[in-house]
Amino acid sequence: MTTTSKTSSVMISVVACFLVVSMSPSPLSAHFGTTPNIKHIVVGRCFSYITLVNPGVRYDCEEIWRQFEEAVVQQASCGVAVEDYRHMFQAMPQTWACDRFLFWSKTRTLIHDYAAVVRRFWTLEDTLVGYMFNDLIWCGQQEEWDFDFGSCPQWSACMDHPVYSLWRQASKNFAEMACGNITVLLNGSIENAFNRNSMFGSVELDGLNPHRVNYVNIKVVANLDGPFIESCDRGSIVDLIHILRFRGFRWTCSDNDQILMILQCVQNPEHSSCRMCADSLSHGNTTFR
Repeated sequence: MTTTSKTSSVMISVVACFLVVSMSPSPLSAHFGTTPNIKHIVVGRCFSYITLVNPGVRYDCEEIWRQFEEAVVQQASCGVAVEDYRHMFQAMPQTWACDRFLFWSKTRTLIHDYAAVVRRFWTLEDTLVGYMFNDLIWCGQQEEWDFDFGSCPQWSACMDHPVYSLWRQASKNFAEMACGNITVLLNGSIENAFNRNSMFGSVELDGLNPHRVNYVNIKVVANLDGPFIESCDRGSIVDLIHILRFRGFRWTCSDNDQILMILQCVQNPEHSSCRMCADSLSHGNTTFR
């Protein structure tokens, strides 16, 4: 084993056995109407982002809110199209360095743990718009200049749902920014891990540019207990690879990523698949200095 391999093994062991707190935010519980205090939350998150998360950027948080409000209020709850957010997105342009884009579908909790540990990656939720609106619900009402805090329709109720429209545009922008080597994390314990109707399958995949993206690195991860339904050579992942080939992308695929398995072991250290790390440390195979 090379010195680099030994160092990597030590680092992975440290992460596995000492990461005890999940660093990704838990989703808010469902609310039937617009999230209470939404203005304070959104504007506050904006100031937090430009002050603490990404202090190198400059945005007018109040102007972004005004453009958001104009797009939603006094509109039917199913009457806010993607184009209605045009001015809001124009007020918050953002560009990123290549090789840092991380996409996901049906792997929400794990993907944010992964991004927190492998710090070079950024997800849609790490962009300004993603940070500001993550886990929030909103819709307007035609009768008055305000949000509807009593009832909002489900996403599936209409194509022009105000929440769905914002995330469609945000996802499209994120994909179009992507460059260099990008990573996609999919859930191998469900059927249709790659779903053409998902946000990744219907928006982000089509927004990727093969002239800007060098490699699409697919990582398929199953739950520790399974079921083990899909992999790089089985199920809908094969369909994704066919699409990538047809569009001229270069790609890689892995369904045994060690870091992803370790992150699951952090949550379930007693699982039989996770004992190897514990046994290794108990026998003194790793030295900490």
